[in-house]
Amino acid sequence: MTKRASKEKVIKAAINLFNVKGFSGTSVRDIANDAGCNVALISYYFRNKQGLLEHLITSFLERYIEAIEIQVKRAENEEESAYDCLLKAIWDVMLYQQNKHQLARFVHREITLDTVLVRELMTTYLAKEKHLYHTLVQIGYENGEMDKLPNEYFELQLRGMLIMPFLHPQYIREVYHLMPHEGHFLDQYFSEIANWVAIHFNDDITSV
Repeated sequence: MTKRASKEKVIKAAINLFNVKGFSGTSVRDIANDAGCNVALISYYFRNKQGLLEHLITSFLERYIEAIEIQVKRAENEEESAYDCLLKAIWDVMLYQQNKHQLARFVHREITLDTVLVRELMTTYLAKEKHLYHTLVQIGYENGEMDKLPNEYFELQLRGMLIMPFLHPQYIREVYHLMPHEGHFLDQYFSEIANWVAIHFNDDITSV
């Protein structure tokens, strides 16, 4: 087995165990046993369990933010309307979370805790996420795609809609009998969010 394969097995095992047993309830030895490796290998890659936690969260958020950044740059370069870029950012973020649904659930759950790491994430990745969505809205307003700027809760409400299915998949499955990990769910849920976004833009703009 290559080093990369071993590292990926550790990451996969950690995500699974953290979701089932929680971060505090999982030991490094548990992860090593599940990954079929020794504890020294985890120390080599991540130093310790905290280092593994930070790697999982930051690597997830970096890709998450990158999906939005790409669309902001396209809007700034006037490659497409801010409206279309916002919808594409929403779709890309949802698709990314669906493809990484176990990791997404764990990361979003960890962010609800009040820890030093989470506070740092709030002032970096999460503050940047809000800024990026606001930038897309501001570009849309300045380009005449909106009659007025939406209320101050727009970005907050948008983020809540985007992460909810992946933070609470069991709730959605058991109560609504829907499957957040399936493509059919993603298509329909995206359509509803797009309709909500369209309320804030002019009626004559066509959605993607």
